[in-house]
Amino acid sequence: MILLVNGPNLNLLGEREPEIYGRTTLREIEDMVRQACAGWNVEVTAFQSNHEGQLIDFIQERRRSARGIIINPGALTHTSIALHDCIKGVSLPAIEVHLSNVHGREEFRKTSVVASACRGQIVGLGPRGYLLAAEWLCAETARPVALVKEPPQRARKRVARRVR
Repeated sequence: MILLVNGPNLNLLGEREPEIYGRTTLREIEDMVRQACAGWNVEVTAFQSNHEGQLIDFIQERRRSARGIIINPGALTHTSIALHDCIKGVSLPAIEVHLSNVHGREEFRKTSVVASACRGQIVGLGPRGYLLAAEWLCAETARPVALVKEPPQRARKRVARRVR
């Protein structure tokens, strides 16, 4: 399972400042991520809250069953040492995602206190950033599948037939 965690005001996606955040709703993003992960046979559990403590509780309560975290902390990106410590403390690979290019906006948005607890950060790619984070987490945390190997002679014969 991958946790898809969204912070303050992201429940207003699609209507809040569409010139910056686009018209895609949070529900649509959650559905896109679920579909992307379904191809890997990975479940997604999504959660959004405007309250820092609820985000922390959600992550901590699922730390043993989750493979990783996709997180858009919203404004908490720039202020929440508690969220940083939570992500670091649960020892799950996490990708920080932002719809807009936070580095090209107001000065205060250029600093993320959460980033150093994450494996990576994807900014400015709109909803596609969530999909890229999902793809990376699914691939990075894929459960090994036992490979059935052909006997070497059969494999050689098949290659020889293709060459002729």
